[in-house]
Amino acid sequence: MTEAPSPAPTARTNGKAIASLVLSLLGLVGVLPIIGPIIGIILGNQAKAEIAQSGGAFTGEGLAQAGVILGWVALGLSALGVICAVLAFGGVLGLGICSALQQSSQLFPQAFVAWR
Repeated sequence: MTEAPSPAPTARTNGKAIASLVLSLLGLVGVLPIIGPIIGIILGNQAKAEIAQSGGAFTGEGLAQAGVILGWVALGLSALGVICAVLAFGGVLGLGICSALQQSSQLFPQAFVAWR
């Protein structure tokens, strides 16, 4: 009797590569603005290292690379959004302070004569 050949082991997709891509996408669409991309970048780099060391047991290097790239893009956009929000809040706050000073100088002009 001849033995049937054993099936070739199939490579599995690395779970960290999938998680990296999902978290980076969630960061890109705004569901997890800052923490998602950071974890996505970390997991993507770990997945790429695991895939390289697995000797063909794991696949998904493209997913991991996409997760890292999208993570950096999402992190940059999140940082830009935070900067814009801080500037907008600061501008509104500054306008409110200027308006309050102008109104108080009109109500109490003698108090601001010595101040100028």
